[in-house]
Amino acid sequence: MNHINDNPTTSHSANIESTMLHIIDNGIVDSNGIESPLLDNFVDGFVDYKGRPVLRSKSGHWRSAYFIIGIEVAERLAYVGLSSNLITYLTGPLGLSTATAAMNVNIWSGVTSLLPLVGAYIADAFLGRYLTIIIASLLYILTLVLLAFSTLIVSDSLCSPQLQVILFFVPLYLLAFAIGGHRPCVQAFGADQFDTNNAQECQAKSSFFNWWNFGMCIGPTLGILVLNYIQDNISWGLSFGIPATILGFALIIFLIGTVTYRMEEKTKDKSSFVKIGHVFVKATQNWRNKPSTTSGEEDCEILPLQGSQKFRFLNKALDGSNEAVVVCSIGDVEEAKAVLQLVPIWVGLLGYALVCSQTSTLFTKQGETMDRSIGTRFQIPAATLQAFMFISIMMLIPVYDTIFVPLTRAITRKTYGITMLQRMGIGMFIVIVSILIAAIVETKRLNTAREYRLVDDPGAMVPMKIWWLLPQYLLFGAGHVFAVVGTQEFFYDQVPSDLRSMGLALYLSVLACGSFLSSILILIVEKMTGGNGQDGWISDNINQGHIDYFYYLLAVIGTAAFVMYIYVARSYVYRQGRDMILNVPEASAK
Repeated sequence: MNHINDNPTTSHSANIESTMLHIIDNGIVDSNGIESPLLDNFVDGFVDYKGRPVLRSKSGHWRSAYFIIGIEVAERLAYVGLSSNLITYLTGPLGLSTATAAMNVNIWSGVTSLLPLVGAYIADAFLGRYLTIIIASLLYILTLVLLAFSTLIVSDSLCSPQLQVILFFVPLYLLAFAIGGHRPCVQAFGADQFDTNNAQECQAKSSFFNWWNFGMCIGPTLGILVLNYIQDNISWGLSFGIPATILGFALIIFLIGTVTYRMEEKTKDKSSFVKIGHVFVKATQNWRNKPSTTSGEEDCEILPLQGSQKFRFLNKALDGSNEAVVVCSIGDVEEAKAVLQLVPIWVGLLGYALVCSQTSTLFTKQGETMDRSIGTRFQIPAATLQAFMFISIMMLIPVYDTIFVPLTRAITRKTYGITMLQRMGIGMFIVIVSILIAAIVETKRLNTAREYRLVDDPGAMVPMKIWWLLPQYLLFGAGHVFAVVGTQEFFYDQVPSDLRSMGLALYLSVLACGSFLSSILILIVEKMTGGNGQDGWISDNINQGHIDYFYYLLAVIGTAAFVMYIYVARSYVYRQGRDMILNVPEASAK
């Protein structure tokens, strides 16, 4: 048994000695000179890979972000190396028509961008982001190997065309599942390394989204310049095997960084999925209740929340007329309203996503008919021009982060210069201008084909340099710097902290629905403008079609969506503002 020291003098001296602590820059030093960390030096809400509290000075920030960016660069190299030239493989070795191939590319791209909703749910609710990234990466590598083997079967003339298509599309859609788990979790996990409650790290987190996209462009640029050349001139199988190997090495590097990572601490509280879902269920159950019987209505009236004036039907979830039923809290209702407020913004972005889905399909088909020669012997693959979109991004992001933000910050007095919604709107406008330029260039290409009487020859090279397509790619890159980066930060920032993977999945689902809408629109245009033996706007022989008309149609749709976006964005209430107001009554009560 332990005994208490009976000498009060000795005990008192020992206590004084043990509490003689001196605060230094990053910690506390006791009388023996042993340093122990300040409580503030721990990152609240995060633990290390062993579940222990993490020190700010030894975890997270850029030291961890570099490991995470590395695996994303490898994944982007693999994905863009495949998707940028997929339409060429479908119309070439697999023998599909241009319209069918374009629709298949758009559908696959849509599924690829929609499945992150599933992957994000699994990560946020069950596995966690770290483990989900590892599992998704292993599946990614496996499917790339299967795709490489499928190209060998396609080259075997003993297999029927139907079997060749099946053996290619099965691993292709397995790859979509791998991307669904990988894409939302990696970026959210990277952003988690920056503590929003710390002023310096909060500012660094905004720069993280800029430099994340800068790093993301390195992989696609290499994928387009190197892998597309291998696909067109050497071997499709080799072009799938190379990124599988690179991704394997990147996964090893990611695992090496494990000791530095900050991982979100799991709590016993109900997840935001459950809380928000309960709000919608309760509001639906109480929808017939009159305002006078819904006790929560009065509570919400006294809250100084602008957000409370929207989606007032959710206030019925506060109805406590039946004491046997547990009602939702005001905070839960406000969270549900915050999430629901994202829906109009999401819808407004669909026009942008619809226009963007053309860069890897019809833009590439345009380039295939043009003069792609450099010198006397070398011809660049048509898909290679997509690299200039990423080069544009890499050139503009440093300019945006180091010049544009400080200048606008001096004018607007806002931390990030302009708001996330303003940034997204600027990007949408740039993309609309880009598709208009694409339409004008396509009109000139068609006129050149007619001038040289090449309309009836689908394999003829139109005497017009492929560099005419360069402005539309460069403008798409500029639009990406504003719209895509802003959208990523917006959906990460405007959802509850334990739903941030889902927030980034919402951003990806915008691109998914844009691809689906593009497929539907192509089908409608093909049916309405073709038939009776005549080619429509989108023809196998694009010299006989009118892709320029299709681009003008996209510009009209994009403009209508842009107007809608401006309307809903003007009334949006940022989450930070609501949270600050929401905490005032709680602080006062304490």
